[in-house]
Amino acid sequence: MSIRLGTRASALAVAQSRMVADALSRASGESVELVEISTAGDRSTAPVAQLGVGVFVSALRDALGAKEIDLAVHSYKDLPTAPVDGLVIAATPQREDPRDALVARDGLTLAELPPGARVGTGAVRRLAQLHALGLPIETVPIRGNVDSRLRRVASGELDAVVVAYAGVVRLGRADEVTEILDPRQMLPAPAQGVLAVECRVDDHDLYDALRALDHVPTRAAVDAERALLATLEAGCSAPVAGLAEIVEHGAAVTVHAPAADKDGEIYLRGAVLSPDGRVAFRLSRTGTLADASTLGRLLADELLDAGANEVLGVQQ
Repeated sequence: MSIRLGTRASALAVAQSRMVADALSRASGESVELVEISTAGDRSTAPVAQLGVGVFVSALRDALGAKEIDLAVHSYKDLPTAPVDGLVIAATPQREDPRDALVARDGLTLAELPPGARVGTGAVRRLAQLHALGLPIETVPIRGNVDSRLRRVASGELDAVVVAYAGVVRLGRADEVTEILDPRQMLPAPAQGVLAVECRVDDHDLYDALRALDHVPTRAAVDAERALLATLEAGCSAPVAGLAEIVEHGAAVTVHAPAADKDGEIYLRGAVLSPDGRVAFRLSRTGTLADASTLGRLLADELLDAGANEVLGVQQ
């Protein structure tokens, strides 16, 4: 009998799930079949900020709990920070490049877009950071999968879109990217570029098989970024950004999580912005991989002390 892997039906979700299915099949020697599941987020055209946290994952988790599937693959940044009884994140495969990317007409970069250019994105975080840059562009909130967003540039409806670079890479469309955005301009969402592979906590054999897919530095980076998010009491649709990078010789050297031991260091950056980008708090902190979650909580506390609580509406 095949292992049943639950996935959203979008092209990106299926591509990501197929990557995990192939890796699991190699590790376990078992066949893995994809089971497509429609989520509330897929069926709605409302902005994600209005739909709420977890809108893309609840149906998958319900199917896991009902034993209709054996595991689920999520984009980690879509997951609420609170754990779910009976379920466990068994693996975080090695992170794809977490940066954001611009896809623009005529091969333009962000700085080259003309005044009044229409730039679309679906994330409050990206919209806020675009506003903060002070460029003479018009930002357009959009929904839809990666394919539909890129089509809006190709059709001329938009001059550019900002999307997660990891998604474009996984769809095999990286050649359409006109600029990979520096995190100093556009700090990514916590856990961007990371997949979360979830199963039932009592499915010990599957859990053990999935552990072979886990990448320790990626898990540490995610732990730091999501501890930051949880301590700020902010969901995946809040104007919060965070990126943990591996530190070598006192400097963050890569946006990917390399092979590193648990005693390595992490450089964590965090940002909280108002939706219009006029108010921004940006701080950073260094800690160890072994204490990644503590690092995230400490940086969040510093951001709140600096005044980020006023932007987020968090009571201290």
